[in-house]
Amino acid sequence: MLRVATEFFSLPVEEKLKLYSDDPSKTMRLSTSFNVNKEKVHNWRDYLRLHCYPLEKYVPEWPSNPSSFKDVVSNYSKEVRALGYRIEELISESLGLESPRMPRVLGDQGQHMAVNFYPPCPEPELTYGLPGHTDPNALTILLQDLQVAGLQVLKDGKWLAIQPIPDAFVINIGDQLQALSNGKYRSVWHRAVVNADKPRMSIASFLCPSDDALISPPESLVEEGSVAVYRDFTYAEYYKKFWSRNLDQEHCLELFKNSRNPAAGSDTSSSILKTS
Repeated sequence: MLRVATEFFSLPVEEKLKLYSDDPSKTMRLSTSFNVNKEKVHNWRDYLRLHCYPLEKYVPEWPSNPSSFKDVVSNYSKEVRALGYRIEELISESLGLESPRMPRVLGDQGQHMAVNFYPPCPEPELTYGLPGHTDPNALTILLQDLQVAGLQVLKDGKWLAIQPIPDAFVINIGDQLQALSNGKYRSVWHRAVVNADKPRMSIASFLCPSDDALISPPESLVEEGSVAVYRDFTYAEYYKKFWSRNLDQEHCLELFKNSRNPAAGSDTSSSILKTS
């Protein structure tokens, strides 16, 4: 997967520009930064955004250069999806729920991929690859570049570097699992930093609830006599709100706090897992 991603970003600029778009509604596009139509300061990142489920619907629109791209990315997407569903089942069990509970609530999950390329930056202190943010989806499975570190997560008010581990993924808990677990799992605040010497690659796969999935924690996770930390909402409602804002604004989940829960304070802690 890393090899074919490197081959893609090594293509001539004029070849890659055929795929360029800053329209976030497109299901396949090459773009830069995060949301160039809204942000005031751009990020030092190029990325290829792909929709990956169902494969038979989206593979035909994927790049055909390099020639192995579609086969490699299809196989990778299948394996990552199976891993993500297994992790969601284990999260359900850890909360005292039956194992299929989370995947069932999340519905027929969408799957997206961001193949991120961070070129060397002549003045890395002036920008980020991506600023601090949480992921709006349920679960993110990240494949890191083994040669260059760049991922940082926020823990106890400090940004910590996550060093790449061979033969392992980094698993980010997303906003939807924070809401569904009633705050017992926390979505991870993370950012990407750049450097002046070496390019870096990372490949993020996102499992996303179906648009009509109702994000509401089970009663067993809400304390007796209290209410859920967040009001009920659909993923479509949340995703629309997320994309209407800048990436580095306050946690989007804050806008969905249940006003009847006075104990629900602001949250900047996070959950991050590693799996080999």
